[in-house]
Amino acid sequence: MAGNDLGSLLGGLLGGSGSGSGSAGGSGSGGAGNILGALLGALGGSSGSGGTQGGSPLDGLLDMLKKSGLGEQAESWIGTGGNQPVSGAEVARALPDDALQQAADQAGVSPQEAADTLAQALPQAVDKLTPAGSLPQAASLEDLVRQQQL
Repeated sequence: MAGNDLGSLLGGLLGGSGSGSGSAGGSGSGGAGNILGALLGALGGSSGSGGTQGGSPLDGLLDMLKKSGLGEQAESWIGTGGNQPVSGAEVARALPDDALQQAADQAGVSPQEAADTLAQALPQAVDKLTPAGSLPQAASLEDLVRQQQL
């Protein structure tokens, strides 16, 4: 839907609209936010309407990560403690190939670059979107970002 708007929201959430700290290959216009926004848009579009029924827009993504063996890491991002890292290869393995390819295409990078960027961005984004240590309910990701006043 509004991939660029969502990318801008997430770019701001991740601090992508200022000086990039550690711009190793991510020197696009809000790179991490754009890739994450495109991924969430691709995942939301592929699950049809009501895919996040009764839950947060992040539920589907986090469920995929958990099913692929990254549950401990994903739970650490939601919780109030430290965030465990993931690798780009782990992220790529957890996501549907078509969703990762679509996110990469929209951001103008390779799927590997998109996965590497997501591996860096996801822990921060999920952590900031879940400040109370649980997934808040929201109708859309934009609503979730606004709800958290980010």
